[in-house]
Amino acid sequence: MTELVHRIRVFVYRYEERLPRYLLLRGSQGIESFWTPIHGPIGFGEKLESAIRREVMEDIGVSKPSQLIDLEMPARWLVGDEEVVEWNFGFHTAAANANLRLDKRWSEFRWAEFAEAYPSLELEHDRAAIVRLHTMLNAA
Repeated sequence: MTELVHRIRVFVYRYEERLPRYLLLRGSQGIESFWTPIHGPIGFGEKLESAIRREVMEDIGVSKPSQLIDLEMPARWLVGDEEVVEWNFGFHTAAANANLRLDKRWSEFRWAEFAEAYPSLELEHDRAAIVRLHTMLNAA
């Protein structure tokens, strides 16, 4: 029997000089960590927006988005007896570095323009999601 697991991936962004910059986080696992967006589980019975707000608050201390964008591109795969579904969102904030409170599971963060953020992301579905978000932001 396959267990269904839902997760979120949240691409936090802000504008600097009218260009979007994306928040990248590096895990505290040392040399094996890589740059990634905020991500985490959706609790049993928890709504997507509640999970997004909870994860962003826990990971960087920002409580409310200026805008929340559903990227409408869930990723789905099988890992052993688990079927994982990840929901991708953009989260606009005006928070400056001084306002971020990094959770202990992260060792560092940086804001990056698209040209730097895209190749920094290790996972292909993260790269696809940031392309979609960047395209949506530039089309608006």
